[in-house]
Amino acid sequence: MKRHYLSLWLLLVSALSFFVIAEICGLPTLGSHQLKAAGFVDALRGEEVAPLRELDADTAFFVPDSMVMEVIPTFPMPCDTASQTILLIGDSMLEGLGPRLAAYAEYNGHTLYTVMWYSSTSEVWGRSDKLKHYIEKLQPTYIVVCLGANELIVKDIVAKRERYVKKILADIDTIPFLWIGPPNWRDDTGINDLISSHTPRGTFFLSNGMTFERAKDGAHPTRPSAAAWLDSVIRWMPANALHPIRLDVPVRTAGKAKRIFVHQPDEK
Repeated sequence: MKRHYLSLWLLLVSALSFFVIAEICGLPTLGSHQLKAAGFVDALRGEEVAPLRELDADTAFFVPDSMVMEVIPTFPMPCDTASQTILLIGDSMLEGLGPRLAAYAEYNGHTLYTVMWYSSTSEVWGRSDKLKHYIEKLQPTYIVVCLGANELIVKDIVAKRERYVKKILADIDTIPFLWIGPPNWRDDTGINDLISSHTPRGTFFLSNGMTFERAKDGAHPTRPSAAAWLDSVIRWMPANALHPIRLDVPVRTAGKAKRIFVHQPDEK
């Protein structure tokens, strides 16, 4: 029995000696793998060895930040065929978009609520808690935003509007959404780039570059042109949207939201 223990100790000492000598003389390579130092030499010299990172009870294993890979969606994304509660928010462009989206909602079994804030901008919505209020009140499962038309010529757009775009997106949080960009009637100073730079792929529809029939003010698309605008968004969604939902083309050209909330420019 003693001879057995003696053989075991000799084996352990031999193994330790091998690793100490290997660390001193340089670690060998096994195939394509380079052996790493275990810190035996530093321990024998009395030098401090960095402790291993402790894992908490909820951590199954540790993965360095450099090894964490972003999950990139593969388009087209699967269509959510469930009935949705849709919240449409934005500026006066909703006068044309709202009735057409309502027709889609009615035909596909969705419920639509519209919140139209005249002359509003990302700043107006970002300074307000109205979006958060309507989300809590109506519990939407899908949000459509149409903002930016009143910000086409704002100078220093990033400095003046970025924090408000971020605030709107923070209020939306994890709710699936789509932001419809403004129907440019002139070159903008960067509002489209600003919105697209802060929204994930598949959540921003660039309207700039489309052709519209305009109302007398030269800015708003006519009702038929606004309906065609929304139809273009709907056709784009199946192959390009991050969160496509069931939106088969309705028989009726216009519908009515379950409820329309209207706010005036001077409201806060």
